Amino acid sequence: MAKVSFIIPCYYNAENIPVTGPALIENESLFEEGTELEYVMIDDGSKDGTFEALQNFQKKYPDKVKILKLAKNVGSHYAVLAGMKYATGDCCVILAADLQDPPELIPKMYAYWQKGFKLVIANREQRDEGIFQKLFAGVYHRMIKRFAISNIPQGGFDLMLFDQQLRKEAVEINEKNTSITYLLAWLGYDYVNIPYVRRKREIGKSRWTFRKKLKLFIDAFVSFSFFPIRLISTMGLVMGLIALVYGIVVITKSMFGSIPVEGWSSLMVVLLFVSSFQMIALGIIGEYVWRTLDESRNRPNYSVDQLIDETNE
Repeated sequence: MAKVSFIIPCYYNAENIPVTGPALIENESLFEEGTELEYVMIDDGSKDGTFEALQNFQKKYPDKVKILKLAKNVGSHYAVLAGMKYATGDCCVILAADLQDPPELIPKMYAYWQKGFKLVIANREQRDEGIFQKLFAGVYHRMIKRFAISNIPQGGFDLMLFDQQLRKEAVEINEKNTSITYLLAWLGYDYVNIPYVRRKREIGKSRWTFRKKLKLFIDAFVSFSFFPIRLISTMGLVMGLIALVYGIVVITKSMFGSIPVEGWSSLMVVLLFVSSFQMIALGIIGEYVWRTLDESRNRPNYSVDQLIDETNE
């Protein structure tokens, strides 16, 4: 039978692990008999008792659980990438440690993989979150689908099951400043989409701050779309045409001596508008240049402080 690797990034989840661990073990009964399960759990630089909680879980199931302790917090997407490197399953699942994404959906996703689909996506049809969070997430995913990756489902997704072939390709790419879930979709394989309602977090407080969401938004756009650069070019062309028309009007009026004395207010408005556009354009270009520099330095995306693996012993 096949082997399924659960890749679970953990960040300040000390309270979640004692609940999540047993829920994962209980969920095993939903898989067909003989399916081998592996849990690759990554402590993403937590400063609470997450690592100790993971160790307690690993001691109970040493033949199932691997623990990666990263040297510092690198973000959930790099943590997932680290887990993908050490996963050994025929297919892998990305699952949040707070159980907002239902583990009981994974056996259904696994069944599709058995039918030959290399990618199965569970997208959030609804989410039990605040109005502001829903609005931000809705705008974000619509823009990504419209301007970056057109083949993704509506609503966003974090829960995914994918074949070891995709895992190997993503690990080999080892891209920086990206979204690992969007990268897997970007590879272009046909997928099955399963809608679900995301649960409200019951235990602990989310560390997924607005600053981190904004960084992911920028990373996804810069990594998968050239739309911002094209927008700058289009705006520059439009402003150039406006300037040309206005220049023709000025020259025509000057030939007939009908140009009134101009005040400095209108000149300042034009200068401020053009200067603002130039600064925004430089900022967007700078985002692309920075990522080029970051890739060229070839620094590691993460550093593994400890690896606890008794699954092969």
